Amino acid sequence: MTPQQHRSNIGPWIDRVAQNAASKLVEYRTFLGTAVRNPKMVGAATPTSAAVAATVAQVVPTTGTPVVVELGPGTGSLSNGIHRRLPAGARHIGIELGKELVEHLRAHKPWMEIVHGDAADLLALLDKHGVDRVDAVISSIPWSLLPGDAQDHILRQAAEALAPQGAFTALTYLPADQMPGGRRFRAKLTQTFDEVLTHITWRNLPPILHYICRRPLS
Repeated sequence: MTPQQHRSNIGPWIDRVAQNAASKLVEYRTFLGTAVRNPKMVGAATPTSAAVAATVAQVVPTTGTPVVVELGPGTGSLSNGIHRRLPAGARHIGIELGKELVEHLRAHKPWMEIVHGDAADLLALLDKHGVDRVDAVISSIPWSLLPGDAQDHILRQAAEALAPQGAFTALTYLPADQMPGGRRFRAKLTQTFDEVLTHITWRNLPPILHYICRRPLS
């Protein structure tokens, strides 16, 4: 292989690496800008890892025409993993409160339906967009920082929105689970759902605790 051929072969690879690095830089800058201005909106120090996204995506149906809702997608660090599993004809809806994050998502995740709104208005927002049942609700909003009545209000709406075989999953940093708000959230999950499973993704800093919940209690 001549030096010219070698350069022509690695050129596209270098371009892809550069594009990915630039995309990540934009994501982190947007995320950190929102976190600094309103830390309670994102409740995290950095976007979650690919390992977390892969775990979250396991609740996403791969057949039929499912509807998946992300509450607080932020910069979309979970969204690609979800999108890769969704079959053709599925709907992927992201409900995001932060205006700058909404603009970022619309620019970088054009395949996702971005709704600028509050998770506290979940049922009304879904109704406005013609959705009466969802197959998965995936949440990375800062549950441990929310007061008890807000936790209960959003959880009840998520449970009501789920299809019979649907799943609700929420993420929290492992240390946050031991905070008063985190313990309160865990208790509310067991009061809201018949099945509450947990999983820890250690390949994230700090580690992420996943709650996977099914069969809402009436």
